[in-house]
Amino acid sequence: MSVKTHLPVGHEAIRDKGLIPAHRFLILHRLSQLFLLSLFLLGPWFGLWWAKGNLSGSLTFGVLPLTDPFILLQGMVAGHWPELTALIGAAIVAAVYALIGGRMYCSWVCPVNAVTDTAAWAHRRLDLPKGWQPKRATRYYVMGMVLAVSALTGTIAWEMVNPISMLHRGLIFGVGFAWTFVVAVFLFDLFVARRGWCSHICPVGAFYGLLGRKSVLRVSAEKRVACDDCMDCFAVCPEMHVITPALRGKDEDTPLILSPDCTNCGRCIDVCSVDVFHFTHRFDDTSAPGRVRARPKPTKKIGEAA
Repeated sequence: MSVKTHLPVGHEAIRDKGLIPAHRFLILHRLSQLFLLSLFLLGPWFGLWWAKGNLSGSLTFGVLPLTDPFILLQGMVAGHWPELTALIGAAIVAAVYALIGGRMYCSWVCPVNAVTDTAAWAHRRLDLPKGWQPKRATRYYVMGMVLAVSALTGTIAWEMVNPISMLHRGLIFGVGFAWTFVVAVFLFDLFVARRGWCSHICPVGAFYGLLGRKSVLRVSAEKRVACDDCMDCFAVCPEMHVITPALRGKDEDTPLILSPDCTNCGRCIDVCSVDVFHFTHRFDDTSAPGRVRARPKPTKKIGEAA
């Protein structure tokens, strides 16, 4: 591990690239989240109904139907056959995320991402222990449980506690019980499990990860040989396990991050001062030399001459 790991996260990238270039993707996905939230809030706040509904289901400009396919799936297992517009909306959303990467929903669309990123930042600043770390498969068990409860109760079960919907309701109606769920997610990530909600618990992220398993848009560690082990990419990545196979692979190993857990947030690109990472596509077969590892110094045997 490099001594550079003792510097603040992104310090070298800010020094070498500048403040804004070292945060460009962070800024872009915050703008994306804010834009989508604003689109839905224009109606309740100002009477401009450009988009009616929320991220679960909406109608934009009275023409374009969009439906969260996870919501649609819950409704179907609950015994409620959707209308044609809901099926079309779910097909559109599913096709887009299957193409560009299902978990882009988590980093570029979901407003709760800003909450969990803030908790992660505060966690680093306070230098708290990472705490309880549920297994990565936990979110798939939660997703299965949500579908089972929907089938048993005949309801769209997740919407009863979904922090994404609760955040929307809180913004529309002001202070209320809905904010309890949002605050709970923040405190959970801050004090109980570092990046626990999005990376280990949320069934929505699990669903979109499955949806985008073969997506085209990918991040590549093509210049991995230049890596100086500053560890900043691991510090900012919400799914740090996706980086290792690409970054520390051998010559014959692909530098592409192919894990469906990758959210394509681009933060690894932001904070890397030596530009190891960049966006590309899953068919990119550009060769990338493996990491050059320093050979350990031979240890002297007892009694061996100096």
